[in-house]
This record gives sequence, C-alpha cells and structure tokens, in this order.
Amino acid sequence: MRRKILVVDIGGTHVKLLMSPRDEREFPSGQRMGPKQFVARFKENVRGWKFDRASIGFPVPVRNGRITRNPKHLGKGWIGFNFSKALGLPVRVINDAAMQALGSYHGGGRMLFLGLGTGLGSALVWEKILMPLELGDLPYPHGRIIENYLGIPGLELLGQKKWKREVLYAVVQLKKSFIADYVVLGGGLVHRFTRLPKGIERGRNENAFLGGIRLWETKRNSRELKWSLL
Repeated sequence: MRRKILVVDIGGTHVKLLMSPRDEREFPSGQRMGPKQFVARFKENVRGWKFDRASIGFPVPVRNGRITRNPKHLGKGWIGFNFSKALGLPVRVINDAAMQALGSYHGGGRMLFLGLGTGLGSALVWEKILMPLELGDLPYPHGRIIENYLGIPGLELLGQKKWKREVLYAVVQLKKSFIADYVVLGGGLVHRFTRLPKGIERGRNENAFLGGIRLWETKRNSRELKWSLL
C-alpha cells in the first residue's frame, strides 16, 4: 500500500502543511504557539485530508526524533514533545532546514543549504549523508551572531541593499569553509534576490515536500536505505 505522507514545515512565522507541492495550507505560528496551540490548529487545518503518517520540520536541533530545546521564535514547552502521541499517527521529526536540504539535494558532490528567514537554517549534504548544522549561532561583530545579520533582523537593521551584500559575502565564505560544490539558498527571504552568483542556487518551496517524503526513506546511521542521517 502506498504511504500517504503529510509534510509539516514549522517556521517562526507560519506552519505550512503540504499534501503535495500544489496542495498546501498554512496557519500562523509565532511566540505564542506552544505544543497545545499547535495541535489544536493542526487538527483544524487538516480536515478533509487523508494521510497515514507525517514528516515534521522543526526549527531547533533534533536528536533521535526528539526536540532538544525550545525554539527562539515559538512558545515554550516543546522539549521532548511527542508529536506521534499527540497527533495519533507515525511521525518523523527533523530540523526544518535539514528537511529542506534533504529535498534540495540533486547530487553533484557536497551541498550546503542555508535558509534565510527568522533565523539562519543550515545543513550539509554529500552523497547520501545528511548532516544538520547550527550555523546561525556563529559569532559576528559587535557581540552578535550571524543570524542577526542574515535573517529578518539583519534586513531590518541594514536595509535591503546592504543586507544583500552581507548575505552574499557570508554565503561565499561559508561555501569555502565547508568545501561545498554548491550552495542552495532557501527560506522566505531568498525571493529578494533577482540574481545569484555562480555556485549559489535558489531553493524552491516544493523542496520541503520532497524532503519530507525522503525522510521516510532514511534510517539513522545506516547505509541500507537511500539516505543516512547524522
């Protein structure tokens, strides 16, 4: 029987629900959304859809399918939250940027994924290995961290012209640091770039859906299946 997978992308401003790249619903998230509020809004918004499992991308480090800390841009109470029990179906949880990266990779060596949004999501993919990263906390001048400049706060602080220069400079440096063959630049702010330098590709919204589907083809620290998660 073919699996019917719902892909859930939980971000700092919206939660996106995808049954296919073209069948999408969403609802607001933000700092008032804890697990209880999420579950209630989730159940309201999936009415009429039929699915038997879910892939969830969540904006913090995830270890063995468990959330390890409360996110910066959502409410409290997420640490150790059991999505499968709360939603009543099999669920696989992964960092949201890692899910986007999983769907963005098209071969060709080593890919660095960077997501520009409320923060800076990041992951590295090579061959059939996926490694979630937390580059957003890298130190930056004046006591700040890098996501303060490359995410929404940086856009508001610098203005669009300076922010674009800052983003491209940082992306090129990170590409060199990770010896990446190419970078996929995703997230809600990537649409502000009309052109990108060679070796930097534009991410697509549908990549999150593909990543959620591929997540059910993975087995942690295993090469028996198509993808291996570190």
